Amino acid sequence: SDLKPKKNIQEKLSSEKSTVLLFQSLFPVRRRQFSVKMSTAPAQDVEMKETPDPASAPSNSATSAAPSALQHLKEIASLIETGAYAREVRRIARAIRLTMALRRKLKTSVVSAFLNFALTPGSEAHSRLSSYLPKEDDHEMEVDTATSVVQAPVKHSLPELEIFSYLLVLIFLIDQKRYSEAKACSSASIARLKNINRRTVDVLASRLYFYYSLSYEHTGDLAEIRGNLLALHQIATLRHDELGQETLLNLLLRNYLHYNLYDQAEKLRSKAPRFEAHSNQQFCRYLFYLGKIRTIQLEYTDAKESLLQAARKAPIAALCFRIQCTKWAVIVRLLLGEIPERTVFMQKGMETALRPYFELTNAVRIGDLELFKSVAEKFSETFSLDRTQNLIVRLRHNVIRTGLRNISISYSRISLTDVAKKLRLDSPNPVADAESIVSKAIRDGAIDATIDHAKGWMVSKETGDIYSTNEPQMAFNSRIAFCLNMHNEAVRALRFPPNSHKEKEIAEKRRERQQQEQELAKHIAEEDDDEF
Repeated sequence: SDLKPKKNIQEKLSSEKSTVLLFQSLFPVRRRQFSVKMSTAPAQDVEMKETPDPASAPSNSATSAAPSALQHLKEIASLIETGAYAREVRRIARAIRLTMALRRKLKTSVVSAFLNFALTPGSEAHSRLSSYLPKEDDHEMEVDTATSVVQAPVKHSLPELEIFSYLLVLIFLIDQKRYSEAKACSSASIARLKNINRRTVDVLASRLYFYYSLSYEHTGDLAEIRGNLLALHQIATLRHDELGQETLLNLLLRNYLHYNLYDQAEKLRSKAPRFEAHSNQQFCRYLFYLGKIRTIQLEYTDAKESLLQAARKAPIAALCFRIQCTKWAVIVRLLLGEIPERTVFMQKGMETALRPYFELTNAVRIGDLELFKSVAEKFSETFSLDRTQNLIVRLRHNVIRTGLRNISISYSRISLTDVAKKLRLDSPNPVADAESIVSKAIRDGAIDATIDHAKGWMVSKETGDIYSTNEPQMAFNSRIAFCLNMHNEAVRALRFPPNSHKEKEIAEKRRERQQQEQELAKHIAEEDDDEF
């Protein structure tokens, strides 16, 4: 009875050490560069600068790169196996992160060798997955046979490893742009996934759902899987798979919005169960889709809050996603009558993509209707690709209102004929249109003026002291609410290790855990998040 706890501790320590060694082998670049810079021997520097002959480079690189990637995959498989037996979902999530870091090193021979290692050759899953892989060259087959001779494959029968094999092959096919094979592989993986109900499979299943939808989106057949996604969402709800519900809800919203079905997307969103977010990426996507729905429904205040929150919560590496959020947020702020700051368009990596929206904002700020029309025509293709063309048509009224506000500030009294000329109204009866526009602006509170219908004048009232109104108090209150909301979200996002109050760690285990957490935090911050 005394030997069992020690044996369990040794097994945990060995698994933690293998994880740390795996991180050190995956990200060795900075340490090697630092050691080369600090070295003083000139002979070593010369050797580092030498490049091999291109004719002989493929054989050496293939023989060295393929086994290293295969070894990493085997370490990931052992991590998944440990997490499955211990029922620790965090190990499965860590294995997925390590796989995303390896996806650029994947080759046909590496994936085929891993399938021979993880699955039983001749089984249904092995034969099906092997049929999706492209044919190997002679050279890659030699590498594969050489590695298989050195290391005998170990057979596993865990459902987690089978689902991970499906995920690995699907990612490889999408990276190789073999979308027809990816569609077949994703459909087979979803069919297999319906028969498995384990908490340790939920993380793998959420990734499979994402790539399942992505493979059909690349082929333009996104509408075909809508019914299947609804059925999967129902299954995830019955199984209390909250991460799967988040992922499938976002995929369904994306499916509806792709075909401009905003009413159906809002009905699904309003009736779907909501709970605390488990994935920051999925929560960012949900906020982005919610902001788009609210914008189409003319609820600009809620849309602005959702879009800005999605852009703020998105990872730094998700540049394209943050650009899309910023584009929609700029349009919504313009529709609200606000003018975004110049720094919004000068963010790093976004200057070129946001250039059309910067010129559009400048036209709205000036209130020049002719400039607004020229900008809309100049970048009409860009606005159509971003699906913001309908929103920009709505901005015409805001341009006229901004120009009218500038006129009311500049003139205490001006004729409606001059108002029509300054606004550059191109209607058959510009004076009557100018009168109706001024009347509506006065009723909405955009300007503080009166109309003398007999003489055809617009008489502006004197501007009062804004600090005598409630506007400063409302602005200060909104800032306080924003800070309190951010603090509450940060508190809810805190994570603690399970049973931390029950177990007392020994010194060696605590040092290894701290080192592992530091490396995890550093590499997660730098990794290119595949989901975006």
